Amino acid sequence: MVPVVRLSGLIGAVTPLRPGMSLAGVARVLERAFSVKNAKAVALLINSPGGSPVQSRQIYLRIRQLASEKKLPVLVFVEDVAASGGYMIACAGDEIYCDPSSILGSIGVVGGSFGLQELIKKIGVERRLYTAGEHKAMLDPFLAENPDDVARLKAIQHEIHAIFIDLVKKSRGTRLKGADDVLFTGEYWAGETSVSLGLADAVGDLRSTLRARYGDKVLTPLIAPPSGMLSGLFGRRSPGTFGLESVSNLPEELISALESRAIWAKFGF
Repeated sequence: MVPVVRLSGLIGAVTPLRPGMSLAGVARVLERAFSVKNAKAVALLINSPGGSPVQSRQIYLRIRQLASEKKLPVLVFVEDVAASGGYMIACAGDEIYCDPSSILGSIGVVGGSFGLQELIKKIGVERRLYTAGEHKAMLDPFLAENPDDVARLKAIQHEIHAIFIDLVKKSRGTRLKGADDVLFTGEYWAGETSVSLGLADAVGDLRSTLRARYGDKVLTPLIAPPSGMLSGLFGRRSPGTFGLESVSNLPEELISALESRAIWAKFGF
């Protein structure tokens, strides 16, 4: 018996109506998987281009905590993408498998915004902003960019990047074959190259790998989150539900959808 958990999508809060993957959303599913009687291991199917570094690390830590408590190996199978935060979660696996066309890596930190100060001038809008705290309006998109603010942001990004690098090194250990100035630049690679760099252990799919290891009769039940009427009682909306709240959030939802599409498109999907 090898229970399977699917972890897919952007990581972290996207919008109230488009929640991304988070520890709160996957904790119960992970606990159920690690509690399956007579389990030989837990398999994770990962398909994520990344997102929140905090949620990514918290999910990683919960997986490792459960693996230690239950004394079960964790086998990760990458589908389309395990990049950035998605790769951080993949590092929770004792072994990582991927398809030859899977994308892995992107071990870096990215943030972005827009500069709209010239636009509001053209349409005759005056920006009025009142703050207490010298840097409270740092990187406001309606104000001219301040080099000092950019330097502060870069310092935070470097700090988070160092945490990410340390996690990968501790998780993959001597299996890493690439130099730091190759592995940790934010670059990403297809499956076989990822294996040669030590970011993954082998090319392989879930069914074939588990059958080869545990026999042709191995059971692989998918442990899924609750759905249907009961889940609705706990605040989940069914697909297609459209109320006044949905209508009022349409602009935000549109921007969120475009940003999500852009993140996936970065990796060719």
